[in-house]
Amino acid sequence: MSDSIRERRPAESAVAPQTNLAAGVEVIRNYLATLPIGPGVYRMLNGRGDALYVGKARNLKKRVANYTNPAKQPYRLQRMIAETVSMEFVTTHTEVEALLLEANLINQLRPRYNVLLRDDKSFPYILITGDHDFPQIVKHRGSQKRKGNYYGPFATVGAVNRTITALQRAFLLRNCADTIFQARSRPCLQYQIKRCSAPCVNRIDEVAYDDLVDQASQFLSGRSSKVQEALAKQMQTASEGLAFEQAAAIRDRIRALTQVQAHQDINLAGLVEADVVALHQVGGQSCIQVFFFRAGRNFGNRAYFPAHGKGLDAPELLNAFLAQFYEKHPPPKLVLLSDVPSERALAAEALSIRAGRKVQLIVPQRGGKRRVVDHAAANARDALTRRMAESASHRRLMEDLATRLDLDAPPERIEIYDNSHIQGTSPVGAMVVSGLNGFEKNAYRKFNIRQKDAAGDDYAMMREVLIRRFTRALKENPDRDGGSWPDLIIIDGGRGQLSVAEEIFADLGIDDVNLLGIAKGPERNAGREHLYRIGRAPIMLEPRDPVLYFLQRLRDEAHRFAIGSHRARRAKAMTASPLDAIAGIGAKRKKALLLHFGSAQSVARAGLADLEAVDGISRTVAQKIYGHFHEDQ
Repeated sequence: MSDSIRERRPAESAVAPQTNLAAGVEVIRNYLATLPIGPGVYRMLNGRGDALYVGKARNLKKRVANYTNPAKQPYRLQRMIAETVSMEFVTTHTEVEALLLEANLINQLRPRYNVLLRDDKSFPYILITGDHDFPQIVKHRGSQKRKGNYYGPFATVGAVNRTITALQRAFLLRNCADTIFQARSRPCLQYQIKRCSAPCVNRIDEVAYDDLVDQASQFLSGRSSKVQEALAKQMQTASEGLAFEQAAAIRDRIRALTQVQAHQDINLAGLVEADVVALHQVGGQSCIQVFFFRAGRNFGNRAYFPAHGKGLDAPELLNAFLAQFYEKHPPPKLVLLSDVPSERALAAEALSIRAGRKVQLIVPQRGGKRRVVDHAAANARDALTRRMAESASHRRLMEDLATRLDLDAPPERIEIYDNSHIQGTSPVGAMVVSGLNGFEKNAYRKFNIRQKDAAGDDYAMMREVLIRRFTRALKENPDRDGGSWPDLIIIDGGRGQLSVAEEIFADLGIDDVNLLGIAKGPERNAGREHLYRIGRAPIMLEPRDPVLYFLQRLRDEAHRFAIGSHRARRAKAMTASPLDAIAGIGAKRKKALLLHFGSAQSVARAGLADLEAVDGISRTVAQKIYGHFHEDQ
C-alpha cells in the first residue's frame, strides 16, 4: 500500500481546546476546503492529541462534511464532535486500502468512539517444525516465523493440548525441544507410554519418521479418511502376518485418531475451512460468537463482546468486527455470517487481499450451513445472557460496597495493589483493575521494583509502585477524563500500607480517590479480614457477606497476578547471563563465546587475545567485552 500521509491543521484559533458542539463543528468545517475527494482514512483528535475516532471513506471530503451537520448524528458522535480539536488524514489509492488501514489504526490507537474488540489475544496453533531432520509437534502462539507447517487456529489452549496428545498417540511424533533431543542417550517417558517413536536414540530411522510426519500433516490438512484407510490396511496386513503386537499398536493409533474427531461440538460435511460469525444484540449490548472449522473439524469457538454505542445496528457492527478481527488473524476461504455486513463486497475484497487468495462472505439462508450459523447465534445469545446477568450482579456488589464503605457513589473503576518477592529477590509490584463488567485484564500492570533498597521492604515497594503509577497518570491525564482514573484503591495490607498510600497521595495533591486497606485477621484466616480506611476505625464484615467475598476475590486476583509476575521475573533471572548486558552481543556471538570458553565466567576472565581468537569476534568487539568485565582497568 502506497499511502501519502498528510496532516492538516486549520487556523490556530480553530484548534484551541473547545468543549461545545458548535466549536467542534467549526474545527471540522475548517478542513473541508483542502480535503481531497478520493479515498482515505481520517482521525478525530482531542486536545491531548489522542485519537477519538478513526474512520475510512470513499470520498474524504464528502464523508467529513457529514460531521458538520451534527443534528443528523447519534448522540455518541455528537459528543465526539464536541471533543474534536483537530484532525489527521491519510489518502489511499482505493477504498479497500482505506478499510485495511482503518482496521490497523483502530487496533493500534484504540479510539474511544470506535467499535472496539476487548479481547485481542492471538489464537494457538499446532506447529510441525521444518527446521530439523526429525520434526517435532508443538503448540504455538504468536508470529509464525519458525519454519514448518501451522495448523489452526484453535479457540483454546486446552483444545490444542488435547489434540497434540491424541496426535502423539496416533503418529508417535516427538514434542521435546531440540536441545533435549540431542542430549538423550536412552528413550524418555514419552516412548514408554507410547506417545513417541524415540528418534533421539535411533528407535526409528529418518525415512520411517518422515512417513509419520506426512501422515500427521495429511490428517491435520483434512485428509483424515485416507490416513485411516492406510492404517486400517496396515493393521490388516500385520494381523494376517500374525504380527499381532504390531496390529494392536496400529489399532491404538486408529483409536487415537477417532478420539481427535470425537472432540467436536458440531461438524458439517463439506465445511473444510471456514469461520462462522454470528451476532446477537439486546439492550444495547452485543455478543459475537466465532466458530473455527479447519480440516473438516470444529476447532472450537470464542465469544467477543465489542464495545460500541447503543445505536449501532448489526450490519455496521459486523462490518467493523470483520475488519478488526481479521487484521490480526488470517482469514479462511469461507466466512459464514448471521447478518449481511454493511459493506460486504468491500470487506470480502479487503480480506482477500489480506489472505492473498479469494475469501467469500456468505449469509446462508437454508440447509446445513444455516444450521451451523443458527447454532453459533444460539451460543451468542446464551453468552450475552450470562454476561448481562453477571454484569447486573457485579453492579449490585459495587452498590453494596459503596454502602458498606460510605462512598458517595458506586465505584466504576477499582485498582488493587499487591507486591511479591522471595527474601527481596526479583521484587514485583502488581496492579489489577475491576470495572463495571468485572476484571479488565488489558489494564493490568506490573512494576519491576527498581530501587535496590526497596527490595524486601513491603512499605518501600508499595511506595515506589504508587509513585510511579500516579506520577505518570497525572502527567498523561491531568484532567482525569479518560476512564483510566480509579474511584477506589485497595491495598493488600493493614494500617501501615494504607498510611504509605495516604502520604503519597498527599504529596501528589490527590484528594478525591478513596483508599481501602485489607488485612487478614488473626492467624491470617480468610473471612476475618479487617478493612482500614483513612481517619476511621477498622471494620469487619460478616463472614458470609457477599461484599466480603467480593473484596476477597479482588485481593486474591491481585495476589495471583503479583505472584505470577514475580515467578516470571525470577525464571528469567535464573536463565540470564552476564553476556546479556553487553551491547552488541547477540545470540550468535553469545553462543560462539560460550562454545569457545565453556562459561560466562571464563569469558569474563579471558584476555583480549583470547577473545579475538573466537570466531565472529573482531578486535573492536573483543575490546568492548574486555572493557565490560574490567572497567577498573
